[in-house]
Amino acid sequence: MEDTLLVMESIDKSFPGVHALNQCCFDLKRGEVHALVGENGAGKSTLMKILAGIYAKDEGNLVFKGQKVEISNPHAAQEMGISMVHQELNLMPHLTAAQNIFIGREPKRGIFLDENELNEKAQAIFDLMRLKINPRTKVADMTVAKQQMVEIAKALSFNADVLVFDEPSAALTDVEIAELFRIIRQLKKDGVGIIYITHRLEELESISDRITVLRDGLYVDTVKTKESSIEQIIKMMVGRVIYESKPEIPEDPSDEIVLEVKNLSRGNELRDVSFTLKKGEILGFAGLVGAGRTEVARAVFGADPVDQGEVVVKGNTVHIKRPSDAVGYDIAYLSEDRKRYGLCLGLDVTTNIAMPIFEKMSGFLGWIKEKSIFLIADRIVNQLSIRTPSLEQKAKNLSGGNQQKLVVGKWLAKNADILIFDEPTRGIDVGAKQEIYSLLNDLAHEGKSIIMISSELPEILRMSHRVVVMCEGRITGELEHEQVTQEEIMQYATMRRGGNLSN
Repeated sequence: MEDTLLVMESIDKSFPGVHALNQCCFDLKRGEVHALVGENGAGKSTLMKILAGIYAKDEGNLVFKGQKVEISNPHAAQEMGISMVHQELNLMPHLTAAQNIFIGREPKRGIFLDENELNEKAQAIFDLMRLKINPRTKVADMTVAKQQMVEIAKALSFNADVLVFDEPSAALTDVEIAELFRIIRQLKKDGVGIIYITHRLEELESISDRITVLRDGLYVDTVKTKESSIEQIIKMMVGRVIYESKPEIPEDPSDEIVLEVKNLSRGNELRDVSFTLKKGEILGFAGLVGAGRTEVARAVFGADPVDQGEVVVKGNTVHIKRPSDAVGYDIAYLSEDRKRYGLCLGLDVTTNIAMPIFEKMSGFLGWIKEKSIFLIADRIVNQLSIRTPSLEQKAKNLSGGNQQKLVVGKWLAKNADILIFDEPTRGIDVGAKQEIYSLLNDLAHEGKSIIMISSELPEILRMSHRVVVMCEGRITGELEHEQVTQEEIMQYATMRRGGNLSN
């Protein structure tokens, strides 16, 4: 179907110190998937937040179903038939999955909420999505990936004409992405217009009909997917050529073991997890969502208590009860959830970078060495190409990808010897990914030891000396780089208790 659902014309939007959108345009047809791509800070999310009623445009026109409209707030957008799945999760952690999906629209029996009908309606959506999520489970008790699926379920519950997906696959495994694409294709058949924002450019060919590129807040071009190549899209995005060839894996690490974990256990989440990490090594952790990879990282870092287990750092058994203990042993952890555990969003760039080193930067009588901290922050921002109008900019005003680089930056400032990166490239563009890959290689060359947890198997393969694979809280395989294939990783990632591979 070719009829146009939406036209956005000459959209302008400015924030303090940033001209986020400059005369941008976009259109969407009924029953198509129109991808929106660009580097971090290009203006993609801002443009869609204007459509969703979260931001007010400064200039420009919105035409929806042939009528010029003003969208004053998210509720107005939803009433019109426009719904958005946000890159940054907007769920209430103290409520259940079902309560989050139907917040403000709860079914009632008389003057009372009908919890049974609420849960049944949520379960019906989860069944449609083929998700094994209990609608009564509190969001706070879910992994980031499951929270993302609840966000998607919430958007589907509105039966919208226009559905915006902002980085929906960033927290999902390949299996879950396949299910997401199945749902999107069905919505497309039903005549829903889909706007799909992604940094995973390999997804474009699989799911999109057209692609619009933004760069530095400006509209670049709109092309048909089948008539374009990934290389062309990347060049339009960044204004330069990015080579996606496999980077050099650092030379073989030394035999010196800097971290040894023995028989780590925690309830049903972790079962006798043991592994070693060598100096100068990048150790990849692979597995499906819920396999226990993040749980291992949090346990080693002291963020979660354990039932049993031993951690040995540089030959000495250590007792890590809290994250500050881990930092004291030169262990750093970049969480997969940057908003909850990685940043203080209300503080500026300099303060966020300096948080792990404030004690070191304290002078006589506790006075902070502000000039030294400023120089360190300036160096980190330039090293990681963090796009910010100034070092005084609040973290919450940065794009999602630049927030991610800011979390990396604070641990670079700490100069820790053991670095745990949980999904380090989630939500960042292809150019920024290359920068992170180069950074990890440089750190390994310098003798830093890295644990890298990633749901992207190509990323695991291209960056790791060894790969540890987990399933259901256990380590089911440990593979050397030379022998690793995606197929072999998936075999171990689906190995259930008892040693059987899943069908």
